[in-house]
Amino acid sequence: MLFLIKKQTDRFMTSFYILLTVLFSSINQPTSIEGLWITQDDETGKNKSEVLLYKEEGKLYGKIVRLLLPEDQGKLCENCKGSDKNQPIEGMVILKDLIWEDNVWEDGTITDPKSGKVYDCYLSLEDSNTLKVRGFLGFSLLGRTQIWKRQNQ
Repeated sequence: MLFLIKKQTDRFMTSFYILLTVLFSSINQPTSIEGLWITQDDETGKNKSEVLLYKEEGKLYGKIVRLLLPEDQGKLCENCKGSDKNQPIEGMVILKDLIWEDNVWEDGTITDPKSGKVYDCYLSLEDSNTLKVRGFLGFSLLGRTQIWKRQNQ
């Protein structure tokens, strides 16, 4: 009888341990931010572009893979500086060098292809399909936030 009780207790403890391990590992690991995200035009609310977020050497980057508005297709980044000047917006890496810290991707930059300006930025997942993208100058209070939606595949 004691043998059966011990065996059931061992099974329970093993199951409990596995459950705790899964629970704590999912708490400490962020939902994957990598993949395709849809940006929206701030003024019209229309879907504007598809941005591919990807990791490279532990940092996060974002590349515009497709412009969705017909009037934007084929545009060059006329106002950009440096190597991005007059380059096609499609294919341009606009998010650079973000690092994972304190549950956000931060300490990187974002380029606004329309103005050519480069801003400090951070990204945070609101839920698995909603990304908050904050661009700012110097202080995060001085900036704007966009909401990007994950591309459903």
